Amino acid sequence: MFSAISRVFKTPDLRRKILFTLGMIAIYRLGTSIPAPFVDYQNVQTCVAGVSVDGQNSLFNMLNMFSGGALMQLSIFALGIMPYITASIITQLLRVVIPHFEALHKEGQSGQAKLTQYTRYLTIGLAVLQSTTLLTVARNGGLFGANANPACSNVINFVPETTGFDITTNVLRMLLMIGILTAGTAVIMWFGELITERGIGNGMSLLIFTSIAASFPQAMWSLVSGAGGVFTFAIIIVLAFGVLVAVVFVEQSQRRVPVQYARRMIGRRTYGGQSTYIPIKVNQAGVIPVIFASSLLMIPALIAQFNQPAAGEAPAEWVVWLQNNFMSGDTWLYMVVYFLLTIGFAYFYVYIAFNPDEVAENMRKQGGFVPGIRAGQPTADYLSFVLNRITFPGSIYLGIIALLPLIALATVGANQNFPFGGASILILVGVGLETVKQIDAQLQQRNYEGLLR
Repeated sequence: MFSAISRVFKTPDLRRKILFTLGMIAIYRLGTSIPAPFVDYQNVQTCVAGVSVDGQNSLFNMLNMFSGGALMQLSIFALGIMPYITASIITQLLRVVIPHFEALHKEGQSGQAKLTQYTRYLTIGLAVLQSTTLLTVARNGGLFGANANPACSNVINFVPETTGFDITTNVLRMLLMIGILTAGTAVIMWFGELITERGIGNGMSLLIFTSIAASFPQAMWSLVSGAGGVFTFAIIIVLAFGVLVAVVFVEQSQRRVPVQYARRMIGRRTYGGQSTYIPIKVNQAGVIPVIFASSLLMIPALIAQFNQPAAGEAPAEWVVWLQNNFMSGDTWLYMVVYFLLTIGFAYFYVYIAFNPDEVAENMRKQGGFVPGIRAGQPTADYLSFVLNRITFPGSIYLGIIALLPLIALATVGANQNFPFGGASILILVGVGLETVKQIDAQLQQRNYEGLLR
């Protein structure tokens, strides 16, 4: 293993790519610690420490994890890479609704370049919207939870609204902060594209990987300092190892549908005749269903957050019901809805990412067929049948993995940033395996021996 790692750094081109990637990641992590203008840094640190110690669940816990803790610190990179991820998902979903997007997808490299440009524009728009929401919630004191210190509503330094107050001062400050947070998202998007182009691995995925990994020390310390102490921490580590092995096993599992290509004579040459397969993974949808379900379950909490009564008044009954069932993840109703939404979104996204009709049509045009199945619609029906059967255990697996942080929250009092479950473990394993495979492939091109055995 150590000899393989030494070969990585002895290869000049690969060493340059890895060092460039590490340098961009270091700059990205530095930006997550730089506070935005007009932010009371000391007050923010006190409020963040209070949330981590008390184990309270803020509405933005998941987004804070994806930003590497930058969101709750209101840094210049507070939004992280999530606006780009959301824009990419929306662009992919719009292919089903807008024929022009589907036509661009089929045009090849030129069409993909236009879709990428649309994704960038949509990312900026979403960044403006999300930064406005974030700053509004932070100014109202809702960023650090409903039970946070009242001083946490003063984390942004605005001019007090007294007699003779000039409203344009605070408006200009708010616009400046929105512009800086949006520009931070654009810079992160640029970092990701640079890593993809000049570094190793997928840049956007590696930035998310870095953000989640950066939250691990704090999450592990919260487990040690929790109610169970070191004994509970040791049990969790043993269980986490089993979860990690199971996730790696499932993420690598796939159903290989055999495909045979007919031989064709063109002039004196014979083309085709080879055998291959279509790999259909057990978890074909990846982490997207978990993100979809989590985002959808934020809506009731947002509605309750923005319908708080005035001082001295009792909240409405429906607001209390939403707060009791959807503001935190330790209720049975939240867990059941989360589990069912994850399963539903898994089926929904799989049929968008893998279209059996499109795959069958491409096979027919290239002279390919599944042995024992007629080309055309019978092949599409067969692929749909296989996809349905293999997605069912994959969706159940996703639902269980998504519930692990909530189960930990209900049993040992860990917060929703529990590191061994949910979207975090799926992203860490998936990105880690993909990056190691790319390094291994480049080593095999140069040394005839890879990183993996």
